[in-house]
Amino acid sequence: MSGSEEEKRQARGVALRVLVYVFATHLFAGFIWLLFWAGGQHM
Repeated sequence: MSGSEEEKRQARGVALRVLVYVFATHLFAGFIWLLFWAGGQHM
């Protein structure tokens, strides 16, 4: 495998990792928001 192909493969891996981290962070933030929303309904 040439250096250029290896760099492209690594770049795709980094991009995929960033997308997964962003998705997971938003999912976690949404869950926290849901907890606050549900807690506020009982006041």
